[in-house]
Amino acid sequence: MDTIQRGASLVFYLVIAVFCLLFGRLFYLQVLNFEEFGTASSAASIRRVWEQAPRGRMIDRNGDIMVDNQPLYSVKVVPAEFQLSKAPLLARLMRMPVDEVKEKILKGKRFNRFSAATVNKNLNPVLIARLSENLWQLPGVLIEADNKRRYMGSVYGSHLFGYVRLVSKEQLETLSEEGYTQEDKIGFSGLEKIYEERLKGQKGARFRMVNPLGKYVGRYDEGRSDIAAIRGDDLYLCIDAGLQQLAEELIRETGKSGAVVAIDPSNGGILALVSAPDYDLEIFNGSTDPDGWRSIMNNPQKPLFNRTVQAVYPPGSIYKMVLAMAALEEGKVNPDALFLDRGSFVFGRRAFRNHAGHALGLIDMNKAIIHSSNVYFYSLIFQTGFENWTKYGRILGFGAKTGIDLPGERSGLLPSTEFFNERYGRSGWTKGYLVSLAIGQGELGTTPVQLAAYAAALANRGAWHQPHIVKGYRDAATGRYVPLAYRHKKLPLSEKNVEYIRKAMRGVVAEGTGRQANLPDIEVAGKTGTAQNPHGRDHAWFIAFAPMENPKIAVCVLVENSGYGGAVSAPIARELIRYHVQEKKPELPDSVGQETGRPSAPAGSRDSSAAAADAVPEVQPKASAPATRTESAESAPPTVTEEETE
Repeated sequence: MDTIQRGASLVFYLVIAVFCLLFGRLFYLQVLNFEEFGTASSAASIRRVWEQAPRGRMIDRNGDIMVDNQPLYSVKVVPAEFQLSKAPLLARLMRMPVDEVKEKILKGKRFNRFSAATVNKNLNPVLIARLSENLWQLPGVLIEADNKRRYMGSVYGSHLFGYVRLVSKEQLETLSEEGYTQEDKIGFSGLEKIYEERLKGQKGARFRMVNPLGKYVGRYDEGRSDIAAIRGDDLYLCIDAGLQQLAEELIRETGKSGAVVAIDPSNGGILALVSAPDYDLEIFNGSTDPDGWRSIMNNPQKPLFNRTVQAVYPPGSIYKMVLAMAALEEGKVNPDALFLDRGSFVFGRRAFRNHAGHALGLIDMNKAIIHSSNVYFYSLIFQTGFENWTKYGRILGFGAKTGIDLPGERSGLLPSTEFFNERYGRSGWTKGYLVSLAIGQGELGTTPVQLAAYAAALANRGAWHQPHIVKGYRDAATGRYVPLAYRHKKLPLSEKNVEYIRKAMRGVVAEGTGRQANLPDIEVAGKTGTAQNPHGRDHAWFIAFAPMENPKIAVCVLVENSGYGGAVSAPIARELIRYHVQEKKPELPDSVGQETGRPSAPAGSRDSSAAAADAVPEVQPKASAPATRTESAESAPPTVTEEETE
């Protein structure tokens, strides 16, 4: 009996101990640690939130950061978790129309009800704070920090840099396989488009635990499963920010449409590129400004049109030197032979005259170029032959794209016998068509970038380099600088004949039609061109290079509807040459690239370093942008391939 009682007591105490243990554990879970385990127990799902990578920066030849990143706060909604009845509250907190909010949510729901749809892309910090305080009432609403572009304060660069925008539905059909979603941005124009693969970086992902109401309750796996975003590669440009600013200001002061292209003759690097009118890229930055967009679309001068590569114009008298080169190379004329310019040239029943009808008297080829005699070249094209005119136009790069790293480049138009036969039939055209072609008119069209490359090739004594804006990039994954390769070739022209043309161009500036480009301490060589315009005043061209013996810059300037090239375009080229050749570059300060405003600084003022044009400077990232790796970059300049091209 005692044994049974002792056994019962032991079982009783054992049961009591077990219950005490269970009660203690329950007390710990329910009272002492209820927040962690209570919240986790109510979690119903894991949400993947994509993290957009900061796009790569664009850095000029002197180390100035021309395009960077800054924070962009976006509000997104997961349609499957959001109650549409809450839309008025969400709209009120963001100060948006209710209908607009509902429309964006329903649009996202039609695409994918479980994918976050952007409702507002550029909310200011005050409204973000208000919304954050009320997220508990808005299940399915997310606030994300993204990036938008920050531009150098003194430069627009609208046709140079370009802008990004959301991937369109049509693009998504082909780009979805590459990882793009409807919420991603993609380069739409300029360098942003051409170098999208380099600039975009790699998206990251954060995994969040949410409860059945969609409320954030914690990081999944304490963040160990998160994938860090990798920023895009930085682009190192050949552009000189100060020269770019000056070019923009000078062309803007004319009040006309036009274009400026400045190029380094030694390697083809673009020093400045401006199409006028331009526009403020901030209009497209973050979210599109409706008023700004309307002002662009309603502007009859078409600001979105990039005149440097897309506009095709007759080159006018600038093309006379192509005909002169053809005549010299083919031995069709003695350049020292005198020719009587009576002010007009008769072909058939029609008289073709010099500009303003002036007679220049006895002139040779040199004087004909210097004083831009039409009559001399009317005669010369018949001595030289149409086939040779076309042949040397092709050699000098006309009728073909230059290959510049900008979208939408056109090849222009270089007529030939085959072209006229196809267009008009073998008996549908006559040699009278050649008269206009002799002076760069008629069915001949060139782009400003073609003429800049042409001027650079003459400056280089016949060495042609592919025009390019980007000389290399810094690989974000390795931190190493990678130079890009470009084409170059030696044109099949005799050095003697090239030098003859170069000296004639010097005469144009020293004593001829381009005197307004002359500088007292710099030997400038150039050529004016006045392109006839059937819709109004003539277009003014001017190409130039300097210094004569060791060229550092070649320039092409076009100002539409402004008359003589020597009167309007030549002074712009003069100031660009003066700045680039004479301006002393200041040391690069620590705060370079910190500007946030838009163009306001005086012409020629900028922060830059004296780094060599082909060296790749180390640039300190700004506080708002994630730092790149600290491994030092290779400073070797971009190389070019020894590739002969047609």
